[in-house]
Amino acid sequence: MKNQSVINMWNEFCKTNPAAPETYDAWAFGDSKESADELAELVFDGTKTATSSLHLLYELENEELPYVGLHNVILNGKEQAVGMIETTSIELIPFHEVSAEHAYLEGEGDRSLAYWRKVHEDFFARELKGIKREFEEDMLIVCERFKVVYR
Repeated sequence: MKNQSVINMWNEFCKTNPAAPETYDAWAFGDSKESADELAELVFDGTKTATSSLHLLYELENEELPYVGLHNVILNGKEQAVGMIETTSIELIPFHEVSAEHAYLEGEGDRSLAYWRKVHEDFFARELKGIKREFEEDMLIVCERFKVVYR
């Protein structure tokens, strides 16, 4: 990883957490600088404690799914490290079965399931367009819960 803000944050975290894992991921929420900033703010003010992603993208990119205990350095819209979360649970659920509780924990908009479905269907459709796929209601979603471990 070449992002110095990420390296610095990880090193500071490890100094105060000698049992820290050896690996971590670094990424930003959303698909724009604005959404990265807005969603990171929701995480670090305690509103957002969950996120979701398309399982298909992990498969196509041959990427490992998030797992309990995974540490993630969260980036803002300027790709600067703003804090760290740890994954506390993972569930694979068809889009149309994602619960109102999960939608609420994602902390976005009015926190309703209707809002979550609208926003995430649009987001997932944009992601799928890049690989020439169509959104389907039964697509598997990676529903991840997390806690803030460093700021």
